[in-house]
Amino acid sequence: MLLRQPPLLFAALTLSSLVHAEDLQLAPVEVTSGEASAGEVAQAQLKSVPGGTNYIDMSSVAQGRVSTNEDVFKYQPGVYAKAANNEGIKLSIRGSGLNRSPGAHGSGLYEMFDGLPLTGPGGTPYELKVPLWQSRVEVLRGANGFDQGALALGGAVNYVTHTGYDAPKLQLRYEAGSKGYRQREISSGQVLGDADYYISLTDSESDGYQRQSAATGKGFAANFGYRFSPELETRFYIRYRETTNDTPGKLTRDQINHDPRAANSLNAARDSKRLEPGSTWIANKTTLQLDDNSRLEFGLAYHDYPMDLREGTIRLKVAYTDISSTLNYIRQDMLFGHDSKTTIGLRTTQAMPNNGGAEYVRIPSTDPTKYYAPGTKTRDYSYLGSDTVLHIGNDLELVPDLWLTTGLAAIYTRRETEVSYPETHAKVSQHDWDYAPRVGLRYDFTPQLQVYGNLSRSVEPPHAWSMIWGSNKYFTSGPASGYAREGVSLKNQTATTLEIGGRGEQWFGQWDLALYRSEVRHELLTVETQAQTSTTNAVTAENNASPTVHQGLELGLLSPLWEGGRNGRLALRQAYTYSDFHYRDDDRFGGNTLPGIPKHYYQAQVRYSHPTGFYTSLNTEHSSRVAVDYANSFYAASYTLLGATFGYDAPKQDWQAWVDLRNLTNKRYANTVTPGYDDKGLDAARSTPGDGRGIYTGVSWAWR
Repeated sequence: MLLRQPPLLFAALTLSSLVHAEDLQLAPVEVTSGEASAGEVAQAQLKSVPGGTNYIDMSSVAQGRVSTNEDVFKYQPGVYAKAANNEGIKLSIRGSGLNRSPGAHGSGLYEMFDGLPLTGPGGTPYELKVPLWQSRVEVLRGANGFDQGALALGGAVNYVTHTGYDAPKLQLRYEAGSKGYRQREISSGQVLGDADYYISLTDSESDGYQRQSAATGKGFAANFGYRFSPELETRFYIRYRETTNDTPGKLTRDQINHDPRAANSLNAARDSKRLEPGSTWIANKTTLQLDDNSRLEFGLAYHDYPMDLREGTIRLKVAYTDISSTLNYIRQDMLFGHDSKTTIGLRTTQAMPNNGGAEYVRIPSTDPTKYYAPGTKTRDYSYLGSDTVLHIGNDLELVPDLWLTTGLAAIYTRRETEVSYPETHAKVSQHDWDYAPRVGLRYDFTPQLQVYGNLSRSVEPPHAWSMIWGSNKYFTSGPASGYAREGVSLKNQTATTLEIGGRGEQWFGQWDLALYRSEVRHELLTVETQAQTSTTNAVTAENNASPTVHQGLELGLLSPLWEGGRNGRLALRQAYTYSDFHYRDDDRFGGNTLPGIPKHYYQAQVRYSHPTGFYTSLNTEHSSRVAVDYANSFYAASYTLLGATFGYDAPKQDWQAWVDLRNLTNKRYANTVTPGYDDKGLDAARSTPGDGRGIYTGVSWAWR
């Protein structure tokens, strides 16, 4: 069911039919009700937001290797996405989750599948975010995720699944490449009268770049939609996946320079696996068109994601389950004689009572380098929580082409933790009410020029599990000695953000620019305070920081270099992100830079496309050095990478083949950094190495 849109002179992004889907980023189109595809409607909605957004057409991403979501977020200004040996990536927008390890439950972002919640009080796991299942990805950076009910500093990311309306009747895809990489997919989707369906089965495997970094995954995604009438439609979704990942551990800068494929010696001495034995997401979304100007959207989602973690000297079995519901009322009408669009939404996510962990000492076998099944239990603990957001927003056209955006959200968050074994300790329970106002303006000077500005507030609660893992109240004897016996309270992180920017099309190309400054209070920062040893685990702590500042610039540019008609075209795509995140007069660290994210991050691609379907491109990526501790006493080195792609995408969209060359100069570099507290200038093991030179190829066939 298509959405009615406010009049937009500058709406969504498209190019002419001669331009490959990879170039779908910044061009304007007019969107009218009854004519627009789902993708065009989504682009128009993003362009009606007075702030930074990204629209990612997955058909362009699929013209090369699609292994992790690092591949998905390439060339996206304002988005920092880096993988580390497994599917889990370090995904940060405007400094969200900058200190987290890649593969850990994501922080600082509200992530969704098809507009329904994926993120819960336990964070955002990664195993169900399979890129091949997506039709498009929508990013609302920072407080611009307001109308989605987003709380987090980084904003909202919506992964939209294929349906029968955009999927081939049958599609086969196979990818292969360096270090034992393999990925296979078979999918089908079609429209059958008032119903449609989509189903995809995927499996993957890789030996990994580092030693002891092999990974496997298998799962499926499906949805079924039915249109009862022009006014009522519903869709059911399901995703299920199992993954196994060896964990090679982090390396020093010297190790990355001289032996980047090494595993950390402590990880190599034991079976260090991270298993997701079966994660499930089941949901329904129903839309009721009340009249020509208003509609209701109901959503319900069930998410279960157990984990089996072999971490250092313990084995940790974790249970996570949560249930989410959404209700949105959208109305477009006249207010005081002006065009107006109002959204009222309610989002709730509730962790189920079985959420918690059970830890066991790992028993060594006769081979002292291997650890096997759990032995003595160390601890049982629970972590519960809920998020409830009631939000109302309005877009009002004050005068032609000048839109005022206002909004207010009421937020209730709950977090509870308790250690119940070896003895029950005091439950830590915190319940907080908060609010998030928003005001913004956007003005379309011409169809080729839009400017905007907004002032917004965000509120981000801690993960319940971090209240235990960040505790400084330990057991002093028994098998649980050295582990937290009681949780600690953490304050919600808040931020006030001012953003200005614009987007448009001039002689130099299609551009998108945003500048922002966030004054952050009680920022939730995690740090390793004690390194792992052969007999003990690493000790990490999460705490609220003194005031910090996150400010930066996000610039995307797509420039036509040469238009040759039947001879093809040449285009240059660039994305630059400047990130200045620092303390504001901290007692210990003064104005130090917050570690974990580069200050300068640049990506570019020169691409030649021929009307027959052949294409080739050269690409580069540059990252400035990255601080590895809060004292800024040591840095991971800057780096520059080069790559190339050659491929064929048939005009009939039935055949596709490509060769993707990565890191042509075999550069040795740190792909991610997980910060320490104060390394005193020493080269500590804080980084995961980026992949060396790699060659990947793939082929896809579709029957439409």
